[in-house]
Amino acid sequence: MADETPETPPAEPVAEKREERTAAAAASPTTTPPPPQIAPAEAAPAAPPAPAAPPAPAAPPPPATPPAPVAPAAAPAAPAPPAPEPPAGAPPAEAAAPEGPPVKKFDLPLLFGRYSFDTITVKDPGLRRYININPIAIPHTNAKHANKPFSKQKVNIVERLINGMMRTEHATGEKARAYRMVQQAFRIIEEKTKQNPIQVLVDAVERVSIREEVTRLKYGGISVPKAVDCSSYRRVNIAVSNLCQGVIKSSRGSKKRIEQCLADELMMAARGDVNSYAVGKKGEIERVAASAR
Repeated sequence: MADETPETPPAEPVAEKREERTAAAAASPTTTPPPPQIAPAEAAPAAPPAPAAPPAPAAPPPPATPPAPVAPAAAPAAPAPPAPEPPAGAPPAEAAAPEGPPVKKFDLPLLFGRYSFDTITVKDPGLRRYININPIAIPHTNAKHANKPFSKQKVNIVERLINGMMRTEHATGEKARAYRMVQQAFRIIEEKTKQNPIQVLVDAVERVSIREEVTRLKYGGISVPKAVDCSSYRRVNIAVSNLCQGVIKSSRGSKKRIEQCLADELMMAARGDVNSYAVGKKGEIERVAASAR
């Protein structure tokens, strides 16, 4: 017995089916099927917010530039006061002289034509008034200050030295001789010390001027020595006198000329050398005064 197999219906041709579908699509109205609805997915839980970063420190503001000072407004000038009227009977005021070329200033005279008084200084304040260093070219005033009280302070210190050198009977009144003597002594001082001889003379007078001396007081017929202060005027007088006496005494019996003796005495006195006659005389007078206090 043979197996019974169901008969399979013959398959439709593929081309016919494709034509049928095309015709059916052309006959039906053109409609686009709606897209399928997709159910929304459940929202994911939100992430926690990130912590905020700390704020960056703000930069300090630049220093403020101070405003420029404003100059105060100038006050209005006050009106000039009226000129006072001249009193009755007064002479009329002279008109102001027109400004002209500058007046030429003349140089101060030089002593002996060589030495200037510009840089001469007196260090002792007690003697500044009595050591006359006014500029003078020729130290000779024709004795116009003679026989007047306290008039020696008006005589130049160089002329006082010249007058002091006119000592002893053979030099009395020999002003020209004493003038040349001092002039030559100043040249020797300039060559040896390279300084202004006028300053050396001033320093010598300051060094040998005494500060106290001795006077005598009587008590019931008894003389008692007493120390007293010496005035500035007398200090200069005694200093010049001792300098001149020392020059004359040192020149006696010496082969040195008196000009050289004068220069040596002034230089030693300016240094305070004990070999100077005037320095030794000052120490002797002050030592006696100290014992009589």
